[in-house]
Amino acid sequence: MIGDGENLKIALYRLLLGIWRAAPTNAHAEHSGAGESEAAARRNLDAISVWPRIAFLLNALEGFSLAEVGRILNVSEPVAGALVEAANSEIADQIATTVLIIEDEPLVALDLRGIVEGLGHGVVGVARTHKEAMAAIAMTRPGLILADIQLADGSSGIEAVNEILGSLSTPVIFVTAYPERFLNGEPPEPAFLIAKPFSVDGLKAVISQALFFDKRSHRKDADKTASSS
Repeated sequence: MIGDGENLKIALYRLLLGIWRAAPTNAHAEHSGAGESEAAARRNLDAISVWPRIAFLLNALEGFSLAEVGRILNVSEPVAGALVEAANSEIADQIATTVLIIEDEPLVALDLRGIVEGLGHGVVGVARTHKEAMAAIAMTRPGLILADIQLADGSSGIEAVNEILGSLSTPVIFVTAYPERFLNGEPPEPAFLIAKPFSVDGLKAVISQALFFDKRSHRKDADKTASSS
């Protein structure tokens, strides 16, 4: 019997998944009316194995916990976690990119580098100040930025990101112990925000989400730069 609203939502998704499984042609439906960015996301999605894809979308888009994903898919929580991790790995294989880390704490920066490289991405630099961040951007065009908001010399990671985004379109994940500083209504309004201390698995998932669903074509920017040189 369905008790609370959360269980009702889980039961609804289980029902929808059952209906979807009964119509296998849905997994191969064409989306000819989609825009370019949506079509690119669809191609990325279609390249992921079916069950990791479903687990990833339930977790990343619908906000279900791994335990809830397991209940919807009728598997254990560890299996649900393994499916999401498999999706993260497949996404990283598809969208391997370069990452700039803006972080003044050496141990945190080392942890971030390990997570990024563990997902198959490359780190092009670690900046401890606004000045170092701008110097790094002058040398490379990263596909992703991980940024703290309070840097070594008292400079602002928010200001650094604002300046970077003035000339470069790339997704940004703020990793900070001060998430309340984004409540002042000033830009940027972060689409991706991780509070310290962070969960490794949580950060991996957010990195995959940021790259997978990013609608700005930073890879096209890189292609244009390469073709013009």
